[in-house]
Amino acid sequence: MPSDVPEPAPESVPVTAPETAPAGPPTSDDRTMGLLCHLGGIIGSFLLPLIVWLIKKDTSAFVNDQGKEALNFQITMLIGWAVAGVLSCVGIGLILFPIIWVLNLVFCVMGAMAANKGERYRYPFNIRILK
Repeated sequence: MPSDVPEPAPESVPVTAPETAPAGPPTSDDRTMGLLCHLGGIIGSFLLPLIVWLIKKDTSAFVNDQGKEALNFQITMLIGWAVAGVLSCVGIGLILFPIIWVLNLVFCVMGAMAANKGERYRYPFNIRILK
């Protein structure tokens, strides 16, 4: 038996935005995590920056930015190590290994110092895979 009474509209469920990282000056914890992202590249290649970034990316805009920057740089360094490894067959890679190591050390320390001050650091050369 058809009814002339329209069905009630389904209750609308309010859609809440996901927690976003607050904008503004970085807190002491944010600066420390940014520092760990950069220094982690010296110790653990891309793994430590990846872990810190994955844990803190949703709670801090500063750590999200610096984590992506450090992770992109470590991926760039990993590509450099691979190229140097291939070129070591002809001897050029043996020269590139110490150069890559020193560049990684110097730029990671510079990034860590800037992050500790609350400044957003950009590496001079970087393949930006994560945007």
